[in-house]
Amino acid sequence: MHLSRHHVTSDHQGENMPGKVLVTGASGLLGTATIESFLDAGWEVIGVSRRKPELPSGREVEFVSVDLRDEATSRAAFEPLTDVTHIAYTAIYEKSELVAGWSSKDQIDTNNAMLRNVVEPIVRNAVDFKHISVLQGTKVYGVHLHPIPIPARESDPRDDHANFFFDHEDYVREMGAAHGFTWTALRPQLVTGAVPGALNVLPAIAAYAAIRREKGEPFSFPGGPSFVWEAADATIVGDVAVWSAESPQAANGAFNITNGDVFEWRNAWPAMAKTLGVETGPDEPQSLAAYLADNAEIWDKIVEKYGLRQLSLRELVGAGDQHADFAFAYGAPAGPRAFVSTIKLRQSGFSKVADTEVTFQRALQSLIDRKFLPPAEQ
Repeated sequence: MHLSRHHVTSDHQGENMPGKVLVTGASGLLGTATIESFLDAGWEVIGVSRRKPELPSGREVEFVSVDLRDEATSRAAFEPLTDVTHIAYTAIYEKSELVAGWSSKDQIDTNNAMLRNVVEPIVRNAVDFKHISVLQGTKVYGVHLHPIPIPARESDPRDDHANFFFDHEDYVREMGAAHGFTWTALRPQLVTGAVPGALNVLPAIAAYAAIRREKGEPFSFPGGPSFVWEAADATIVGDVAVWSAESPQAANGAFNITNGDVFEWRNAWPAMAKTLGVETGPDEPQSLAAYLADNAEIWDKIVEKYGLRQLSLRELVGAGDQHADFAFAYGAPAGPRAFVSTIKLRQSGFSKVADTEVTFQRALQSLIDRKFLPPAEQ
């Protein structure tokens, strides 16, 4: 199911007609959404990832298979692309230990090398390269390490902790100044969408719901303390990437991104239960990652029972189960205190908003429609 989209243009559209964008991390949660948004806006798009992306809309896209960690193969793949005008960089390398890996020197060094392996051959050979957007997120403010200012603003002093987001920003700033292109850093809050096998809590929540239903157990919230949070639907982040490519107001700056509202997991639980066809129950605090690991064979039975795609539980969930434990504050004394201001984004001209509960439901329904998840009706 392809969601309807709202495209924001700038006053300079006549000067900045759509170009040719290279989208890295094309098979990921943000990569697929960004490709969809650029296609909707009439751009030529090349998707880059190790495996070919499957777009929720079902459309095809020009695709180049590259492991960005390999400098030689990256150079060979990108040097011929002399007509690329923009890069939307959503690729990321993450270690198996999700939260601990965010501060890992190996992970930081690998991500820095991957960005260089894309930018340098493009900049050397493209005849009219104009702009790159890089993905950051609220970890830039240290949300995974300590409470952050409320709200966190793009103008806040840099938080002194090891991460590759600052390295990426410094790199594209320096390269842009040297080679005459602009950059934008995107900082979305918790990102969700209709893509399996990614850093996306929704497939993990859905698999948990399906297994609970199959075992005759209620869809109980497994997390910790109640807290209020924000999210960013991947579709909105993709639309911001298009806006940043076209809008002079986006040049050489960072922008926080959210849906525009707030939510609490327990309040969103009934809406997701309705879409997934399960009954809610009283809280049952437990690690969602551990629960799924203990019940993987139940998932295999669900796949056969409903004729779903032949994905293992790990292939469906990716790192979403670990991320869910963090996002639900399981085992924590309190949830993340993380609110970001999106005033800069709104005042700069991007005005799209979304109801977070509705985005959860739409993404889950898309996964059901495409046979990743069992239907609501048994």
